[in-house]
Amino acid sequence: MLSVTIDEIQRDPLKYLRQVEAGETIVIVQADEAIAELRPINRNKALRPFGLCAGEFTVPDDFDAPLPEGLLSAFEGK
Repeated sequence: MLSVTIDEIQRDPLKYLRQVEAGETIVIVQADEAIAELRPINRNKALRPFGLCAGEFTVPDDFDAPLPEGLLSAFEGK
């Protein structure tokens, strides 16, 4: 992992973007404090299979029913 300052990035941004494309992770620092991280996007990420949790829980029939007045009042600070 490479640490660079904002000034270094501004001088030659393409240099650092090429390093990220090559797989390098770059931490951007300001006043010796990390403020951002540039890293390559993981394009090989496998998608989660559909129905992964099938049968593990049941959605109740009243899932989308209106909330009771007392609970709504509590959310609204009344």
